[in-house]
Amino acid sequence: MTDLQAVDEATFDEVVLRSDKPVLVDFWAQWCPPCHQIAPLLAQVAAERADQLTVVKLNSDENPEISARYRVMALPTLMLFHRGEVIWSVVGARPRAKLNKELDDALAPSGQLNL
Repeated sequence: MTDLQAVDEATFDEVVLRSDKPVLVDFWAQWCPPCHQIAPLLAQVAAERADQLTVVKLNSDENPEISARYRVMALPTLMLFHRGEVIWSVVGARPRAKLNKELDDALAPSGQLNL
């Protein structure tokens, strides 16, 4: 995986649910080829949108309680959290342009998110 900040069951609530800004969580596993495929893209998103959101990774195999809490059934799953709530999610790897468009829509002032 990349150098994204890793969260686990001990840090998830503090880093993700209590964050002042939106947090994109990458639910992944070591055995998942599409997870490795999307990892460099997520690192780019993290760098390009550092002022707008935080991107973290959570190993689903090592943190089954969180994966179960959010009903993660396939990997990779991306979930965007804001103020402790999931405001957007998607399953599977996707091209950079599509991911950026989806994030723009989810973060748009006219959407659910009021920054």
